[in-house]
Amino acid sequence: MNTFRRLLPFLTACCLLCAGLFLPSLTAAATPADSGQDKVWRVIYVEGGPFSDYQRILRGLTLGLQERGIIDNGQVPVPQDSEEVKGMWAWLAANAGGSRLRFMPDGFYSSGWQEDKRKEVLQAVVDRIRTKGDVDMILAFGTWAGQDFAKADITIPVVVSSVTNAIASGIIPSIDDSGRDNLVAAIEPDRFKRQVLLFHDIFQFHKLGIAYEDTPSGRGSVALDEIEAAAAERGFELLRCTDTFDVEDPDIASDRLLACHKKLAAQGADAVYLTCNIGLQAKAMERVLEPLAEAHIPTFSQLGAPDVMHGVLLSVAQTSATDEGRFSAELMEEIMNGAKPRALSPVFESAVSMAMNLYMATRIGWNPPLEVLAAVDEFYQQKK
Repeated sequence: MNTFRRLLPFLTACCLLCAGLFLPSLTAAATPADSGQDKVWRVIYVEGGPFSDYQRILRGLTLGLQERGIIDNGQVPVPQDSEEVKGMWAWLAANAGGSRLRFMPDGFYSSGWQEDKRKEVLQAVVDRIRTKGDVDMILAFGTWAGQDFAKADITIPVVVSSVTNAIASGIIPSIDDSGRDNLVAAIEPDRFKRQVLLFHDIFQFHKLGIAYEDTPSGRGSVALDEIEAAAAERGFELLRCTDTFDVEDPDIASDRLLACHKKLAAQGADAVYLTCNIGLQAKAMERVLEPLAEAHIPTFSQLGAPDVMHGVLLSVAQTSATDEGRFSAELMEEIMNGAKPRALSPVFESAVSMAMNLYMATRIGWNPPLEVLAAVDEFYQQKK
């Protein structure tokens, strides 16, 4: 537990993330107007598809913009039974107010996790910049959007958020340089390695199960290199189950994840680290986790508290996603005041917090020690 206490200051949020393939570079000659306090920044939003992490980070971003006096109202409602951001964007376009920034009413773009639609969305945004010139900043949420606008030859600022690992995903080349004058991507180094180390401190497992898509973008989106680094440092074995999870139908992804969990339990995993996965939907969570619960296997979600809310044993608390959103708001303000995105530090640190599902703790027969309970800020009493 001494190591556990040392790791507590490093607890961080997950940002999910979603995998994608690199697309060819597209060219658009457009330059934003000169920055200044009198300029109204016209902002659009692009995502690969609906994901609950995007909701919480966008909420944190708008609260941060309100706190900085850039908009009047950042209290955008977060949908309770949906992972959609479209309604949040429409609300912001109608209600955010302020004189320095405008959420474009027609500025929401989503590929719906369809590869063909992804190409169409990228082309539509580039064409809009080329022909209409009515976009001053892009908010790119998730791996797909981050990858696409890191490759597109545009000059307007791009702020990338909610990416598991922007370096491993190929969005930026290093923590010291985004590689593009107009691009900045928020990153918290080694956050998922620290999650796995924390999980190991609590349970001292020998075999850790993980499920992921074994493609370059799939491995990057779950920060596989950080998970492997934690395993090498502590000497535990990684049991792997790979499949295609980034599919249009989330029910198919859930079925495949369920099959992986059955396989990992049969192989003798004594803990499972749940990486970001489209199959981890709230409505499917109980079914997907059942093989692990039956085998009394503890689970830790890479994503965060929403998964704990629906049955996962442990993860980081919701405040972490809000922290990343507020950091993105800070980046936006710096850009609006004239800074080049490339010159900004992408490194952020989230607050120390952890979430626990007491129902699942009872289900697997685990009595949490006081040291662990003292580190938990959010408790969930039962499955939802």
